[in-house]
Amino acid sequence: MILYGSTLSPFVRKVMAYAGEKGSPFRKMPALQDGDFRLADSSAIIHYLEAKHPEPVLIPAEPRARGLTIWFDEFADTILFGCGRKMFFNRIVSPYFLKRPGNETEADAAEKDELPPILDYLETVVPDDGGYLVGDSLTLADIAVAGPFANLGHLGIQFDRQRHPRTAIYIERILARPSFSQWIEREAAILSRVAVPA
Repeated sequence: MILYGSTLSPFVRKVMAYAGEKGSPFRKMPALQDGDFRLADSSAIIHYLEAKHPEPVLIPAEPRARGLTIWFDEFADTILFGCGRKMFFNRIVSPYFLKRPGNETEADAAEKDELPPILDYLETVVPDDGGYLVGDSLTLADIAVAGPFANLGHLGIQFDRQRHPRTAIYIERILARPSFSQWIEREAAILSRVAVPA
């Protein structure tokens, strides 16, 4: 299998972390080619991989757990990264890769106005006991929600540990997993070469 894309994208990173948890990292980068079959979109790729490689279970079969897992995946893709994209694109992608100024007004508004309520919501749902968002083991929900925070980390955005202590601990724990940490280290090295401040 070949997965095309860059792990600087939280959607590609989500697929790579998911594959790492399955024990089958691709080593290449979200469009997927599996023999003569091609598929795009991180969520579609993950559902394909779950069907093809059902162990370990990362998308629960129990209806409520599955529904919550899909909710958190959608929340991360649309709400969380919808906010994070405004910061990451305008502060990193546009100035350092496209060589044109980003919209700092849009990035500042996302950081100051959009991000805090998202973090407030997460603070109410993340476990405070070292657990996971859905059930007793890691699922796609955890992978999807943690991924965009790697981008925020590349931007040097810090958690307010007084306001969001559970979220900070939870995200740090998930991003420290080998399925994430190897990609985040590589991304940091890429960004350091293009002189992005961390």
